[in-house]
Amino acid sequence: MSVEAKQQKQQIIDEIKGKLETAQSAVVIDYMGINVAEADAMRKKLREAGVDYTVYKNTLMKRAIDGTDFAPLADVLEGPSAIAISSEDATAPARVLNEIIKDFKKMEFKAGVVEGTFYDKAGIEKIADIPSREVLIAKFMGSIQSPISKAVRTFQAIADAKEA
Repeated sequence: MSVEAKQQKQQIIDEIKGKLETAQSAVVIDYMGINVAEADAMRKKLREAGVDYTVYKNTLMKRAIDGTDFAPLADVLEGPSAIAISSEDATAPARVLNEIIKDFKKMEFKAGVVEGTFYDKAGIEKIADIPSREVLIAKFMGSIQSPISKAVRTFQAIADAKEA
């Protein structure tokens, strides 16, 4: 192998390591079966969610994750694999990929690491069902707002009754 080829491989390994340094999560999928148009649509949805999605050679990914929190992913890096990484929202890769998998009826999860914890395929599928942080906050705010609104209406009804 030429020195140039080694340098190119090292650059890719360093690129993967750089992405994982700030990552909250990384999910590995089997991406087989999608066409170019579906791949482009998938990449767009992932980009909009702040998720980096890349296909790397398994051997280079294994070298990059060695000695990191993401090392357990090495066991699933067989065959066609792509990695989705998020530094902002820990559940975003699993959640967005899950929507895409349901839409295309293709691809499947292999495994993932979310906030330092390894999850197999079944575990990642459960994480994929967790709503985004914004949705959870909105639901929480709605749940605490409802009793307050009800109390205000009750007090208003009592005040209206006393005036009549």
